[in-house]
Amino acid sequence: MTDYRVERDSMGEVRLPSGAYYGAQTQRAVENFPVSGETLPPALIHAMGLVKWAAAKANRELGKLTGTGKHPLSDAQTDALLAACREVSDGKFDDQFPIDVYQTGSGTSSNMNANEVIANRAIELVGGDRFLPDKPIHPNDHVNMGQSTNDTFPTAIHVAAALEIRRQLIPALERCREVLSSKAAQWKDVLKIGRTHLADATPLALGQEIGGLARQLELSVQRAGRAQAAILELPVGGTAVGSGINTHPQFGRRTCEILAAETGVAFVEAADHFEANAQRDGLVECHGQLRCIASTLFNVANNIRWLSSGPRCGFYEIKLPDLQPGSSIMPGKVNPVMCESLMQVAARVMGNDQTIAVCGAAGGQFQLNIMMPVMGHTVLESARLLAQGTAAFTDLALVHMEANREACEAAVEKSLSMVTGLNPYIGYEQAAVLAKEAFKTGKTIRELCREKNVVSEEDLNQALDPWRMTRPT
Repeated sequence: MTDYRVERDSMGEVRLPSGAYYGAQTQRAVENFPVSGETLPPALIHAMGLVKWAAAKANRELGKLTGTGKHPLSDAQTDALLAACREVSDGKFDDQFPIDVYQTGSGTSSNMNANEVIANRAIELVGGDRFLPDKPIHPNDHVNMGQSTNDTFPTAIHVAAALEIRRQLIPALERCREVLSSKAAQWKDVLKIGRTHLADATPLALGQEIGGLARQLELSVQRAGRAQAAILELPVGGTAVGSGINTHPQFGRRTCEILAAETGVAFVEAADHFEANAQRDGLVECHGQLRCIASTLFNVANNIRWLSSGPRCGFYEIKLPDLQPGSSIMPGKVNPVMCESLMQVAARVMGNDQTIAVCGAAGGQFQLNIMMPVMGHTVLESARLLAQGTAAFTDLALVHMEANREACEAAVEKSLSMVTGLNPYIGYEQAAVLAKEAFKTGKTIRELCREKNVVSEEDLNQALDPWRMTRPT
């Protein structure tokens, strides 16, 4: 026995691994694109299987697969085709998708990869020989019925991204928000000094500060929802150029309805198939929201990192859990590693947005965008990194962080910005003079005011009441 078999396609013979479920067109693509070693992400492979399942289901309901056309399928063969699609969507054939991400720009190679795997597996399920040249369940005629790569591959990208956002990203962001909100409530009575421009400002509660971060996460959840909403229109039904050639007039709508019912995501048929085939603006918009989420997460992680700096020569107003040694040379040093991890994730996603923007702007000519594989790979990478990075940051850092009440409160009385409370009594200019003198002498604002008898003791206590400064008066 040999370790390869020979198959034929429209261009001739091809040798491929003997046990592979894929066929000649997949093997040609493997040989043509030895670029990165990165294959399509599993989420996109699974979405292709789901789209093929919905398309086959729609074609069956419309009487196309088992109709009177050339080589109609039996009910058993159609059942097998549907079952094979579900196996791909369930991840059972991920190892049968070997094509590099950096391939033909429409994704034709990966679409045919899916068609070949599903057809051969369906033949196997009905007891046939998947190695015979004449396929009773054909990759193009049956699995790809009523479809083109140009409409089904971007449909799969939209489905994969929408599911990743709904199932992974939104729950991770929501949990992060919940933990921050809980900490904000716990720390509402911890007084600390505020900082603007990294310089001392007026007092606030640590709970107020963390509550602001929680609100950033709340807005991020909303932005993730808008990211999903940007890709709900599906191109399926447009076939080659958007005209819908070789498909039933109801195929696109029916396929979208099946996908919506199956996933619980409100997918709809594209309002204009020529736009939907030619442009990937929905993905650009979707990733723009992911970029904004990344910017927020970078900010949140960096603020936590600053607040935990120290423990003796920094702020150290928040204590993060010790997770690992922080230095190969400095014994006992512990670093804010989860903050740094999430900041790197955010940086990658912000960089990814440039890739998406270039692909969306420069990749679409006339009736097709030819940058789709890298767009699909990139948007899914961003959603996955944001979800997993946020989850790790939440579980390993935020859940266990503690307030350092002593450090927070110790800085309040020393702050020169306490003088702001005297503005209504002595005016901005005189208050500024006091602040500068306090800095030069090392005295507190309170000490200097008493020394100079600036205001009465009663007014001084009211003006320099730090809790009074944490709310409007």
